[in-house]
Amino acid sequence: MAQDKPVTLAAIIGAHGVTGEVRLKLFGEGVTALSRYSSFNDGALTLKKLRDDNKGGAIARFAEVTDRNRAESLRGTVLTIPRSALPELDEGEYYHADLIGLSAISTAGEPLGRVIAVDNFGAGDVLEIERPDGKRFMIPMREEAVAEWNAERLVVTPDFAEA
Repeated sequence: MAQDKPVTLAAIIGAHGVTGEVRLKLFGEGVTALSRYSSFNDGALTLKKLRDDNKGGAIARFAEVTDRNRAESLRGTVLTIPRSALPELDEGEYYHADLIGLSAISTAGEPLGRVIAVDNFGAGDVLEIERPDGKRFMIPMREEAVAEWNAERLVVTPDFAEA
């Protein structure tokens, strides 16, 4: 990718205990995926310890956080890494961060808007596209709806472009 935008992997949702540990909400593939990285937010936070909280989140200790007050002050902080630090993908795979912000056009080349969100309600990824007038529509991230995509644009098939 030409851009090396930050990708959010987790968010600090509060302090855990009195020694500076924090509770994390995970956005990636769990504790194992997060543990591949040791530095977050351009080096501002260095991961020393990470464990599963058995509730879908994690408990982390950062070298820079040594007490509960500092841990509490980080509530709401997102943990990011550069896009280039993520593993390479196989053909047809994508990271949500790569889709958000893409221009959406019809197969005829007409501008439809910009991808503003990627959601998954259990049956696969759904893209939310905002039209230039501010109205939004959603399409599934499947071949019948998305003819093709690359780092610059996403091409929406006619049946879904009218949504």
